[in-house]
Amino acid sequence: MAVKKKTKFMCQSCGYESAKWMGKCPGCGEWNKMVEETEIVKPARKGAFTHSEVRASGEREKAAPITTIQSEKEPRIKTDLMELNRALGGGIVQGSLVLIGGDPGIGKSTLLLQVSSQLAHKQKKVLYISGEESVKQTKLRADRLGTMSENLFVYAETDMDYIQQAITEVKPDLVIIDSIQTVYHSEVTSAPGSVSQVRECTASLMRIAKTNGVAIFIVGHVTKEGAIAGPRLLEHMVDTVLYFEGERHHTYRIIRAVKNRFGSTNEMGIFEMKEHGLEEVANPSEIFLEERSQGASGSTVVASMEGTRPVLVEIQALISPTSFGNPRRMATGIDHNRVSLLMAVLEKRVGLLLQNQDAYLKVAGGVKLDEPAIDLAVAISIASSFRDKPTNPTDCIIGEVGLTGEVRRVSRIEQRVQEAAKLGFNRVIIPANNIGGWTAPKGIKIVGVSSVSEALKHSLGG
Repeated sequence: MAVKKKTKFMCQSCGYESAKWMGKCPGCGEWNKMVEETEIVKPARKGAFTHSEVRASGEREKAAPITTIQSEKEPRIKTDLMELNRALGGGIVQGSLVLIGGDPGIGKSTLLLQVSSQLAHKQKKVLYISGEESVKQTKLRADRLGTMSENLFVYAETDMDYIQQAITEVKPDLVIIDSIQTVYHSEVTSAPGSVSQVRECTASLMRIAKTNGVAIFIVGHVTKEGAIAGPRLLEHMVDTVLYFEGERHHTYRIIRAVKNRFGSTNEMGIFEMKEHGLEEVANPSEIFLEERSQGASGSTVVASMEGTRPVLVEIQALISPTSFGNPRRMATGIDHNRVSLLMAVLEKRVGLLLQNQDAYLKVAGGVKLDEPAIDLAVAISIASSFRDKPTNPTDCIIGEVGLTGEVRRVSRIEQRVQEAAKLGFNRVIIPANNIGGWTAPKGIKIVGVSSVSEALKHSLGG
């Protein structure tokens, strides 16, 4: 049988293919990402069915009315970590393919090993496949976490053919691949972790998950920019994409769903890393506000929605005269461009002279906020620091700010106000158009504002 070899160049960032090498990828614009790969083309064997012959033979699954399809008796597998269940949309869906990405050492393997132990104690078969550690090294981590069960199977392998064979033999309810960048397919000649290998191995795992009804978790490495390494196609192939975030030197970890075919996107779960593993944080708002300074200028509290959960976080601002020709604008947890926009609104519509001021903004607790409902709290934090006037510590501020200085309506205002009342806030400043149509909790005052100037009068007294 003659085997043909075909040489091509493939971008390691986006998967763009070219017959010749190029310094700049036309697909994503990255430089020096084109790598030469050899593709082996095998001719069809004599007597083998072609695609058209298989379709004509009738050996395929036929289309059926949706009313005749039987749903699963147990559509989701619940873990003991309610925060993970929340991020997944209510639990692990059978036959789903879940991708988890995060920085090195953030705790991805620890989280998955804990989940494996919990499901194993619920009489679920779990196959933990490690491509980065030996079986004994995985056992050492399991001893530290106290995860022991006869239903937890550990297998150290990187060959996709052997992995498929192990899944067939064990017949697990959950499979964990740690990590997809170490797994390789024998029919693909490129190195493990390349675009071709990641794409082919993920496609094989997806076929296993859909055919056998087994849930598969795959761990993905991240690049220095924070995106999951490999082609963008990887995130399109899987059912759910989870990002495990947090500072390695801090104890709190955040798991965030950015794609979920079986639940809400942008759901968030919060954990605390301890010696014996990860523990979930039931009320994250208390964690984010427990170290808030009383009477300090530049500090406001906003109720932000993370998926279906309202979370109260502190926004801090520091405004000081600049010693440079161009003032500095730095933001952590908030979009840098949004800060510049709000400072321009304050200067044009309110009259604050901020063009010669350095601005430093931060969301306390390491949370990233990207919804427009935080605009008014950011603007009041900037004005508070600039005027050196502290805000009322029992005020919660919610609202979107337009370019003309108006305060616009936000969604789910009732849930936000209820969360503020639960944590003891006495007054909530909200957009005037959000008043009406819902009932405010007892003991909390609702103040409706229609402009940034009006909000500053209520929060800073002018």
